[in-house]
Amino acid sequence: EIDAASNNGVDNIRQLREDAYFAPGQAKYRVYIIDETHMLSTGAFNALLKIMEEPPPHVLFILATTEVHKVPATILSRCQRFDFRRIGSEDIAGYLEKIAQKEGVVLEHSAGLLIGKLADGGMRDAVSLLDLCISHGGAVTAEVVAQAAGLAGSGHLLALAKAFSEKNTASSLEQIGTLHDKSMDMERLCGDLVAFYRDLMLLKTVEKPERLIVALPEEMEEMKPLAKRLSLSQILYTLSVLQEAQNRMSRTANRRTELEMSVVRICNPAMDSSADSILARLEDLEAAVRRGVLADPPALSEGRADEEAPVAKGRPKPEKQEAVLAAQAEPAAKTVVSALGDLSEAQPFGAWQEVLGRLLKTNPPLFAALKNSDAYEKGDLMLIDAKNDLFFKLIRENEFAKDSLRDALLAQTGRRYRLGPYRPQGQSPAKPEADPLETLLRSAKTAGIPVEEK
Repeated sequence: EIDAASNNGVDNIRQLREDAYFAPGQAKYRVYIIDETHMLSTGAFNALLKIMEEPPPHVLFILATTEVHKVPATILSRCQRFDFRRIGSEDIAGYLEKIAQKEGVVLEHSAGLLIGKLADGGMRDAVSLLDLCISHGGAVTAEVVAQAAGLAGSGHLLALAKAFSEKNTASSLEQIGTLHDKSMDMERLCGDLVAFYRDLMLLKTVEKPERLIVALPEEMEEMKPLAKRLSLSQILYTLSVLQEAQNRMSRTANRRTELEMSVVRICNPAMDSSADSILARLEDLEAAVRRGVLADPPALSEGRADEEAPVAKGRPKPEKQEAVLAAQAEPAAKTVVSALGDLSEAQPFGAWQEVLGRLLKTNPPLFAALKNSDAYEKGDLMLIDAKNDLFFKLIRENEFAKDSLRDALLAQTGRRYRLGPYRPQGQSPAKPEADPLETLLRSAKTAGIPVEEK
């Protein structure tokens, strides 16, 4: 076996070539394992290529590398390629349980899964970590694995993330100051926050995130409510700000200041003009409009954000105000699909195409039914002039269609409309066509032809 990282010169490969031509003394083949092959120099690769083009019948080369793209194509074309992939955490846990059973050690399944995640798909690292956990004595639990692997608790990260979500700048800076006084490295703290928000992103987007997140089960349960409360835009914005701070920390001596500046930006997105910040603020505003209340501006670092602001006399508190608005919006949300009286006051609705664009993303069938349609606004009533009768059928029979159209109008205008059909003044509903059989019967009776009806 040859380590190409330390034997990467032309002379090393030339010596290998000279030795390779000698027949093996005992075995049938002479096997050369070249580890970290991508570390060979260009001259060494050229020297290796000469013997690989016409190798002796008793010589086999095994080239191992983690960066196959750095190996020249002339070498790859003369090799059989086998790609080894990471082993799944469940498979690693199952194999470790077999080892523990043979050794007479109690290994909890959750501990085996945690070892599998920490090993990152490597069985050798997993067995080494299990050996280290067994040396602690007693049963191998998830807590023992966390202690042996040096996993730091995520309690301080969860507290910081909650302060970020509440836009509480003062509390966030106080917590960072406390951690700094405990001699915690600020660059390490920033990296831990990046990893923590990466876990929140996975909890928000992946159906089964347990396979991708390295955390204790109780820590996972504590993270789920926070991930549910935060929007994906907020998580991505916080991730981008923290990663920028982590990159700058390597170029400055005052790392604490860099982290504190980033925390102020996270708690006050209005101070940031980046695209991620604007998207996060827009999503907060849209969510507030859907609830029927305006979002309060985030409090700056002067004073605590959790202090209750004075309420003007006679003005209801936000919770009561939201309940009142919701109660007022409830009767207005009922759909009205009926013939209307005078429509002379109805005005063309100018943002109808934008509403249809939103429907294309949320309800494509309804969008197709509204093709070439127009809309007219009359107070809180939105009148739809649709050419396709399928639209009226969907509105009458499908609650999802009605909710989709209401939500699209609400997202575009901030108002909740009642829905109705538009019929221009003087136009009456089309009369149904006469039954041909009835017409034939009337004609026969008029002509005096006896007709027997059964």
